[in-house]
Amino acid sequence: MKKFKAILVTDNEGEFELLKKEIPFEDLPDGEVLIRVNYSSINYKDGLALNGNKGKVIRKFPMVPGIDLAGVVEESSSIDFKEGDQVVATGSGLSETVWGGFSEFARLDSNKVIHIPKGIDLKRSMAIGTAGFTSMLCVLALEKNGINKEKNVIVTGAAGGVGSIAVAVLANLGYKVTASTGREENISFLKNLGAIDCISRENLMRDSKPLESATWGGAIDTVGGEIISTIIAQLDRNSSVASCGNAGGINLNSTVLPFILRGVNLLGIDSVNCEYNLRKEAWSRLERDLPLEKLDSLSNLISFEELLDESKKILNGSIRGRTIVKIN
Repeated sequence: MKKFKAILVTDNEGEFELLKKEIPFEDLPDGEVLIRVNYSSINYKDGLALNGNKGKVIRKFPMVPGIDLAGVVEESSSIDFKEGDQVVATGSGLSETVWGGFSEFARLDSNKVIHIPKGIDLKRSMAIGTAGFTSMLCVLALEKNGINKEKNVIVTGAAGGVGSIAVAVLANLGYKVTASTGREENISFLKNLGAIDCISRENLMRDSKPLESATWGGAIDTVGGEIISTIIAQLDRNSSVASCGNAGGINLNSTVLPFILRGVNLLGIDSVNCEYNLRKEAWSRLERDLPLEKLDSLSNLISFEELLDESKKILNGSIRGRTIVKIN
């Protein structure tokens, strides 16, 4: 019987067990596209899932975790994909209700799979992964709803996966980027990505006034909590903040004043259930607007065997940029 290696999480009356084991091919869920997985990546949600299923990321058991994967199509019953196609999948319920990327093989429905743009290879597609995809969704939302090139655009959690790629993309598009970070040692890293200025997150992690000095022409917030509340109070007229993370807390302490006196926009970014055509647009823009040399500089490659140890680091904030996992 043919088997493949994967990480499998089971739930025995609230006791989670995580094993790397060989799984028979016949246990793969149904789906139109069979993919040999070459690479995956580590995201914050992966850290939660692999370390006790914190936040209840996994909602169906048994589960192969991993919210990202990139690989080559082995078989397909969909007219949109054929054997040999290089493809990527991010979000779309992977690691939640759908078996994900920490596995040598995956079988998915075609509406969860995207052709990798020709200018991006398999490894780099996972340097991008959910983090870079989310970054581009934020940029697209800002472009469509309000961003002021005359003032700086601030990116919070800037040394993380989403933040670092957002800094690189925005700088490449000609925006003046201020990066917010909690670690002084990240400043040179962020300036190399294109930030013209860096501020401590402590400047934002505080009780804010209903309205403060109109400082930012736009914002990408990956943190939430007090930080996004302060940013909303500091947004310039008719500008926007794209919200895509809650590591700093889920509460939003604001008033209606920034919205009715300055016309600012709070834009929620859902990278998991994103509409398919928007997914294709985001990957096309990543191919065009993300400098590959910047992507390479913020990426690190680890083996499948190192995954569990590395997953703990993303929860304590000690991973900078993106971590790619070599599966096959």
